[in-house]
Amino acid sequence: MSVVTEVSANGQKLTISVKGRFDFAKHQEFRESYEDKDLAEVVIDLKEATYLDSSALGMLLLLRDHAGGDDADIRVVNSSSDVRKILAISNFDKLFDIS
Repeated sequence: MSVVTEVSANGQKLTISVKGRFDFAKHQEFRESYEDKDLAEVVIDLKEATYLDSSALGMLLLLRDHAGGDDADIRVVNSSSDVRKILAISNFDKLFDIS
């Protein structure tokens, strides 16, 4: 599986790890990772993501809307410098906490 989901022991934090190319091929798998969950806090771990395209950016926006929009607590962590550059160019650093 290239999208791995982990819920914390207290059920308050959802971690979604993406491996390989984060593109449209992962759309359904990514959506299913959060669709039926209560999203108090979400962490997107991109440590093993090698590439991000515009459909991945759209998927992140859909997740943000699902989690509560402006009030959502979503962090994008462990992104490579290339992925971080794509997120910055797209102004996603204004929508997500990126580290």
